[in-house]
Amino acid sequence: MAVLRIRLLGDPVLRKKCRAVDRITKEDRQLIDDMIETMEEADGAGLAAPQVGVTRKIIVVHDQRDRPTAIINPKIVSRSNEIVCGAEGCLSLPRLQAEVKRPQEAVVRGRGLNGKPLEIAGSDIRGRAILHELDHLDGRLYIDVMEPDTLSWITHREDEETGEEEVVLEPTTLEEAEARFRLLARRQR
Repeated sequence: MAVLRIRLLGDPVLRKKCRAVDRITKEDRQLIDDMIETMEEADGAGLAAPQVGVTRKIIVVHDQRDRPTAIINPKIVSRSNEIVCGAEGCLSLPRLQAEVKRPQEAVVRGRGLNGKPLEIAGSDIRGRAILHELDHLDGRLYIDVMEPDTLSWITHREDEETGEEEVVLEPTTLEEAEARFRLLARRQR
């Protein structure tokens, strides 16, 4: 298993629609193992294949028992009518977050690593993560559906009185964030 390079905002692969997986190959199994290791190493709630440069309909998320699970060719089979607004981040947009409206619950069906049908239900954060990863398979990012004026950089500062680290959200614009990621991408080459 290996930790893969996570593609960042500005990488064209993040905007491509993914192809369905017809047959699960040895390479797909290796990719899934590597995606799980990458997600765990990055402390992510989920990861989609385009985030590691592969345009195939594969996501990895934590299941109801909090085990990392791959879903191949996932499709939403149901979602609740209740819509909630919550903070989202993304491994492809590190240190950014925004408010996004999504259904409270979702059920997704696809195939598991063994090729058999698999269904995962999620609510709250888990449901949000599943829907977020499905967006990646269609070339969408949470910044495409975020609530206006909610994009922020996540920074950490030491509280002067207590000495404890605190999380601070610094409002930003999409244009500023894209410019920072372009600069970061140039440095990584």
